[in-house]
Amino acid sequence: MSNIYDTIIVGSGPAGISAAIYLKRYNLNPLVISSGKSALSNTLIENYYGFESISGEDLYNNGIKQAQHLGIEIVTTEVVGLDPYDDMKVITTSGDYHARSVLLATGKARNKLNVKGSKDLIGKGISMCATCDGFFYRGKKLGILGSGSFMESELEVLLRFTKDVTVFSNGVDYKNPNVNVVTDEIIEVTGEDHLESIKTKNEEFKLDGLFVALGSANALDFANHIGMELDKNNNVVVDASFMTNVKGIFAAGDVIGGFMQVSKSVSDGAQAALAIKNYLKNN
Repeated sequence: MSNIYDTIIVGSGPAGISAAIYLKRYNLNPLVISSGKSALSNTLIENYYGFESISGEDLYNNGIKQAQHLGIEIVTTEVVGLDPYDDMKVITTSGDYHARSVLLATGKARNKLNVKGSKDLIGKGISMCATCDGFFYRGKKLGILGSGSFMESELEVLLRFTKDVTVFSNGVDYKNPNVNVVTDEIIEVTGEDHLESIKTKNEEFKLDGLFVALGSANALDFANHIGMELDKNNNVVVDASFMTNVKGIFAAGDVIGGFMQVSKSVSDGAQAALAIKNYLKNN
């Protein structure tokens, strides 16, 4: 088996890097896995202690440099899955990583299906989780929306249940010789009590179900797959020690809601690191 880390941190923003720094100072062995993208990009921060003004990108890069200076390993790849029952396995596009604990610090989910008619059909033919709902569409005619590695991992799941799957790349030039691909932009989804069709600029497609897999996997996607508890605002629910209802999986930063500020995320990361240290000591 590959190296087992004390903690794998998914996300390299303020919460994730803060946690990594504290865990390293506790003489633990954290791994940070990051897509290399940050919600801090294109922001200007003027309310953070010690900086009269700093760009979000500079603050993000400074955090990465600080972690690397301490010898913290950072892997740039895309996380597409999480299996808490297989030696706490984090599945990425470049291989699997194992740990004794996981901290989700992916930031708040921002990838949504924003087309006419979609809002009323969530859970009525439109699903955000192939692992959760694919079984109910055995042999059905399905569509999946997306074009990246996360979409491809969800597509692989759907093809276990039906071979009739169309990929809607929504304007992105995506090619896959194994399935039908529609690159036209989606303009509307239709249906009364259940999804009936997808309309693009040039055509209409009758479907039994549509699975949304836009962008990269985030905490909400992981929650749907492994049964993590969410509140009514789709924030990951944690206890006083920042642990979710799944043993060994913690969450911090914007994913747990509250005050959406860098200062709060840094605090979350530091407190989560202390909680993880205590958890590892006792497990």
